[in-house]
Amino acid sequence: MIRAVICDDESASVEIIQYFIEREDYPIRIVGTASNGSDALNLIRKEKPDLAFMDIHMPFMTGFDVIQKTQDVKFIIITAYDSFEHAQMALRLEVSDILAKPIRLDQLRQSIDRALGGKYTENSTVNAALAYIQKHYREDIRLSNLAEEVCCTESHISRLFRQHMDETVISYVHHVRIKKAANLLRDGMSVQEAAEEVGYQSLNNFYKYFKQFMKETPAAYLKK
Repeated sequence: MIRAVICDDESASVEIIQYFIEREDYPIRIVGTASNGSDALNLIRKEKPDLAFMDIHMPFMTGFDVIQKTQDVKFIIITAYDSFEHAQMALRLEVSDILAKPIRLDQLRQSIDRALGGKYTENSTVNAALAYIQKHYREDIRLSNLAEEVCCTESHISRLFRQHMDETVISYVHHVRIKKAANLLRDGMSVQEAAEEVGYQSLNNFYKYFKQFMKETPAAYLKK
């Protein structure tokens, strides 16, 4: 699981990034946020994240100042100013990408893909399993066919997945399905249609896992 921080003095930007990451169900865990450069530097030194979304213009210390004082972190720069100087500095500091405000889903998706390249964990086998699940989550994914797909034994992929993702393979599959279904419900699809679209043939199972992962029923979710 990728550990990430969001450093931006605009709360709207922080909320948008968090929402998009949850909506797309990226294997990314936000471990902290900061609203000024000084706190951002302290947060990064404390949490040692794999990825940081870093606003350039923040109080006390700029995003570029923070980047210059840190190592072994992939940075996605966030800025409302499209300037050649910023691009030059980002290139010199070897940041992964520049994300322009207002943040759009397609831009965020591209930035994350550039920064991570599909490498959501340090284990290539788990990354391959994650990619397969994201593509085939609607299907009846079993541990046996996943193990065959990534060329290892069932016990081995099960152990690796739990070690790197903090949950079982099957739990993760349901997690992905329910997150996708929640978005479909928000977009106006009926419960029956959403359940079938993400791979549930039984409404009882859909309700069961929806409540498990969303902590409420589909009806309660839609009332918010």
